[in-house]
Amino acid sequence: MNIVVTGAKGFIGKNLCVMLSEKGYDSVTQIDRDTPQVDIERALSTADFVFHLAGINRPKDESEFVTGNTNFTENVVNQLKANGRNTAIMLSSSIQASLNNAYGASKAQAEELIEAYGLDMEASTFIYRFPNVFGKWCRPNYNSFVATFCHNIVNDIDINIHDPSLPVTLVYIDDVCQALVDLLDAQSESGFKQVPVEYNTTVGEVADLLAAFKASRNNLITECVGSGLTRALYSTYLSYFVPSKFHYTLPKYGDERGVFCEMLKTKDSGQLSFFTAHKGITRGGHYHHSKNEKFLVIKGEAVFKFEHVVTGERYELTVSSDEPTVVETVPGWSHDVTNIGEEELIVMLWANEIFDRNAPDTITRPL
Repeated sequence: MNIVVTGAKGFIGKNLCVMLSEKGYDSVTQIDRDTPQVDIERALSTADFVFHLAGINRPKDESEFVTGNTNFTENVVNQLKANGRNTAIMLSSSIQASLNNAYGASKAQAEELIEAYGLDMEASTFIYRFPNVFGKWCRPNYNSFVATFCHNIVNDIDINIHDPSLPVTLVYIDDVCQALVDLLDAQSESGFKQVPVEYNTTVGEVADLLAAFKASRNNLITECVGSGLTRALYSTYLSYFVPSKFHYTLPKYGDERGVFCEMLKTKDSGQLSFFTAHKGITRGGHYHHSKNEKFLVIKGEAVFKFEHVVTGERYELTVSSDEPTVVETVPGWSHDVTNIGEEELIVMLWANEIFDRNAPDTITRPL
């Protein structure tokens, strides 16, 4: 399948071309504003599908709306008509196409041209009126407030919010590109389309989430970044890091026994940390009423000892890094861990709650 992508160097275009390559579409011609007309005509002459993403939304003069959105679309459909083939085409439009402004009018006219082409050539046409699209590689201080917020917050630049309660509808770039790629496989009906996943939020909620992402490097508390809008925003936020920001240091606390270091805290699923113990050193010697911990020895050999705080029942377990084994603490059992190997002991630790110094649920009781 010969695919043509106009606006290939733009935000959506770059992401789409990468996804097309990942999906095995290796015959993709990329067109941008520097592509000569003769090359455009040659590409369109053999195209089986056109993703028409090119457009103007921040011109120096309003007349560029017509030139970049309406006239260029007319150029594309005229070339397709001249070829006499019913090449399918997708148009990147905007929710502003229904508004009374120069940009919206130019997009509405482009839509009409696409619809007329589809009728004349009996070709499949797909029109997306995108709301606010966000994601990696979106240019800040241009047409996405999310991109601007991410860039500024990452780089310690103030953001300006006139109305935090302003509602916004967002679509994530990965969802956009997947919807577009799906057009190549599915027998979709022509007409107006929507990205299946939309997020309805406010400007203030977006700003608050991004601020929480930034704060997490200091307080170590992560948001619920595994799904939905929070996942998409977190990925977008990270994409504005330059390589020098790819790392950060953690505080560690050391004494004669070894070191202890917290890595990550969650709001509802506890925290991750690790500790070390020198040869022969015992750590722990306490019990919990409700707290649960999971230990994983990742270097060395250790013996875990347990004692029931009421019955006095005892239990011992020897583990090493040679056979990954999770050792759980059980409420009501005092426990400790001793390095019985010849090298430093390193243990990964998960606790089901963030440590609270005011309510530690950690009662000293040496075994």
